[in-house]
Parts: sequence; C-alpha cells; structure tokens
Amino acid sequence: MTTNLLEQFSNALAERATAVRGAVAAIRLSETRHLTGTLWQPDVAVASEQSLPRRDEFELVVAGGDVVKAKLAGRDPGTNVAALRLERPIEVQKPTHADAKAGALALAFGADGAGGVRARLGIVNTAGPEWASSAGGRIDRYVVLDLELARAEEGGPVLDAAGRRLGISTFGPRGRVLVIPSATVERVLPALLKDGRIARGWLGVGLQPVAVPDALQEQAGQESGAMVMSLAADGPAAKAGLVAGDIVLTVNGTPARSLRRIGAALAAQGIGRKAELRLIRGGMVLSLEATIEARPAA
Repeated sequence: MTTNLLEQFSNALAERATAVRGAVAAIRLSETRHLTGTLWQPDVAVASEQSLPRRDEFELVVAGGDVVKAKLAGRDPGTNVAALRLERPIEVQKPTHADAKAGALALAFGADGAGGVRARLGIVNTAGPEWASSAGGRIDRYVVLDLELARAEEGGPVLDAAGRRLGISTFGPRGRVLVIPSATVERVLPALLKDGRIARGWLGVGLQPVAVPDALQEQAGQESGAMVMSLAADGPAAKAGLVAGDIVLTVNGTPARSLRRIGAALAAQGIGRKAELRLIRGGMVLSLEATIEARPAA
C-alpha cells in the first residue's frame, strides 16, 4: 500500500470517528469511572446490561461535554441490552445497519468520558448464525471481533468500514469481544421502552448435566441427562412435582443435556403453555407436565 493510499485510509477512519461522535455517550458510574452508551434514538441510549449498575437514574456525557440526565427504561439480561430514556432529546444521525461478515474490518468506538470518542480497529473474527445466551435470550448473529476493548468502552457502537452500524460491543466469556447485533437491539428495544423487561418462559429449576445410570440407559433411550439441583419455591417445576435428585431426560422432546437449548426453547415458547418433562426417579422413567411461567424480574 502506497503512502498516499495509507493516508487516505487513515483519513477515512478518522472521518468515521468524527461522524459517530454524536452517537456515543459516557454513562457516569462515579467521579472517575464510566461506561459507554450508544444513542440509538434522539431520547434513548442503549448499553451493555451486564455492566450497567442497578440503579434508576444516570448522567450521560454526550458530544462536546454536554451532560444529560437519563432514567432506566428497561433491561434484558437475556440479550444483554439496557435502555435509558434521556430527559431531553439529542440530535442523532440515524445510521444504516449492516450484517457482519467474517474477515471484514470493524471499528469499535467508546466514550472517553469528556464528550469525545475512543476508537479501536480490528476485523470480524466470527460471523455465525443466531444463538441463545445462557439467560435465554435470542441473539440474531454470533459476532466475535478480533480486537481489544477497555471496560469503559463496552456498549459503544460497532461500525463496518463503510460506516454502517453492526451493533454495540460487549464482553463475552474469557474477555472475548462480541457484538450485540443491531437487529437484536431493534427487536427488543420497543418492549423494553414499553414494559421495562422482556418476559420469557421459565420452569424455575437448576440443572446439572449427569450420566444416566448404565442399568437405565436402554429404558431412557439416552446416556445423559440433567439432575435437578435446585427448585424455585412455587416455581413451575416445583408445582409440577419435580424434586431434587430427579434426572430430567427431555423437555418437550429436547434432550436435557443441552441446557442452553432447553433455556432457549422455554424462552421462545408462549407463557402458559405446557412443557412435558421426561425424567428418571427412583429407578423408573416417568413423565410430568409443567406450565411455563414468566421468569420473575431480576
């Protein structure tokens, strides 16, 4: 790449940082600490739910150092999206959205705490299909970035090289930098603004993968299941008669050894619907029926 092309490339990246500055806000956590939020609508900012303190009021430092107060509108651990309602609207240029592609350049932006931005350059390491989080949320794409991110920058916008928004940044297991896709934010945001949460199906049971005893594997039709380790008092599973020590084989036909798949299936099903639990108790295989309820608010 010639010097002239390098300069053009550098200038193009700087232009992206200038353009996105109005969409980045610092969410003050203390006098010396902040988190990054992304201005999604003129009066709404979104942030990474897992890092947002559990309080109702916040101060946001926006472009130029202006301070705007905001109130928590809703939060969803399932998709790791939190929504803040600003006390007054901010002029926000609504970007176009894009789908992540493996190998493409990615620009991750965070707030510097004083009305400016921090920028990171990397590539999209993985752009996989939709997946289910451990909290039962459906994420439209599994997007991993090959770049480093400071904790204060989590929740900022992620753009492609053309300046289109891929979503917002967050931290996954082992410090991996993930993207919550724009499609996911757009899908959950209306419900968060209206109801403050996303209602998802739940059985109220804690499970641990275990091997099915050898003598019961033929009758069970599988070699592994999930033992009931805990039950929520008055939760759906407890009401159905499930007890600690039961080995759950399937939930509505889905093998219980895949705990994430079970959580995703329950979350997606309508609250009030029935769930058939096939299990082992006292050396026998039997079935129970539970009614799916909404997971209690955190």
